[in-house]
Amino acid sequence: QINFVACQLFALLAAFWFRIYLSPSHASSAVRHAFATLFGIYFAVFCFGWYSIHLFVLVMMNYGIMNMASIPNIHRYSFVVAMGYLTLCHISRIYIFHYGILTTDFSGPLMIITQKITTLACQLHDGIGRQAEELTAEQNRLAVKSRPSLLEYLSYLLNFMSIIAGPCSNYKDYIAFIEGRHVHMKLLEVNWKQKGYDRLPDPSPTGAVMYKLCITLVSLILFLTLTKNFPMAYIIDNEFLDKTPFLSRLGYLYVVTQAAKPKYYFAWTLADAVNNAAGYGFSGVDEKGTFRWDLLSNLNIWNIETATSFKMYIENWNIQTAAWLKRVCYDRAPWYPTALTFILSALWHGIYPGYYFTFLTGILITLAARAIRNNCRHYFLSSVPLKIAYDVVTWAVTQLAVCYTVAPFVMLAVEPTIKFYKSVYFHMHILSILVLLLLPVRPQTHSVRRAQKQAMQNSIKNK
Repeated sequence: QINFVACQLFALLAAFWFRIYLSPSHASSAVRHAFATLFGIYFAVFCFGWYSIHLFVLVMMNYGIMNMASIPNIHRYSFVVAMGYLTLCHISRIYIFHYGILTTDFSGPLMIITQKITTLACQLHDGIGRQAEELTAEQNRLAVKSRPSLLEYLSYLLNFMSIIAGPCSNYKDYIAFIEGRHVHMKLLEVNWKQKGYDRLPDPSPTGAVMYKLCITLVSLILFLTLTKNFPMAYIIDNEFLDKTPFLSRLGYLYVVTQAAKPKYYFAWTLADAVNNAAGYGFSGVDEKGTFRWDLLSNLNIWNIETATSFKMYIENWNIQTAAWLKRVCYDRAPWYPTALTFILSALWHGIYPGYYFTFLTGILITLAARAIRNNCRHYFLSSVPLKIAYDVVTWAVTQLAVCYTVAPFVMLAVEPTIKFYKSVYFHMHILSILVLLLLPVRPQTHSVRRAQKQAMQNSIKNK
């Protein structure tokens, strides 16, 4: 943890220096690529020692696949090799760390690199191996038209801004940033003459970085004061279970889940700030004319804490991973995209049994929540009081459903997970099954999804 924080703080300073002294106007793209890559490799070795060799082995294996595999199969081979290697490393964690996480745990960076490898492979396949008419609007925008050079590939996967904690970004966005086109491309989407500007403005990330650093500081304070004092393990303590009523146990479950969040808020927001400090992460201008630096943001804390649906919660938590899952799995799955996406998410996280309890439970609750929303929500939109009441109830249920679902993710092992679910009578599982039996929602078939996709493509083509 100390190595992680030290590297990220040093990366923050290096990012400011990179933006000022190695800006596109002062240095060539090759120099910027080389600096970002060398510093990233140094950080990986500093944090993980000899274990960092796994990162470099996976990167070079997939560089070979990218150059030798046929375009129709490049995304398949890259996916199998990257996920296979990651899974083998996850298995080794069981024997090296058992159920603990040590400072030499290299799986986090390896997970981010796996995301980037598979993202680039899919986008390269879209750009070279498929016709534009076959792609969605997003796939068209992100498609990569040529294989990257070795330096570009290493820079994208190993740059110092994301090597430790991510996030995953799209290859075209990263290359545009290195070449100095990143901000300019976003600004051109706005008609600045109508706003009274004679030339394009020059947005600075300093304000966004300072704001995000304040969030990291608050998160750090909450982690040091709350997380240690409200351990998840206490919810399966025998004395706690014997003396605490069911509703009180649910209340405490919410408290310990809230206490577990600050470390994620800290790590992801700091990683976002590092990228912004380097000048990366500009996403455009909002309707109020404010410059936005959230292209790489991994969470939206307000939307998480006020989520009124399981879907809304998931979409605002680990945003870049959700985007990766959508692009490499959900949008490409021929059948059962929701189930396959949850299973891939579990496999990507690791092989601890708790992960699979969490994601399989998540599938059930997601389908049940979708059924309730589709069948019941419209009855509560006729008046403001009914809508408020609906939002309050769905907020409470959503927060408790998330707590119920993620508890095994923290516990990791089978025994405490089963003990926990028994202590709360498997109530969310039972309620979800009852909802699906009483309010069935037929999933989209492959042919329906394909027809909808074809209609969208024809619309884009006609335009």
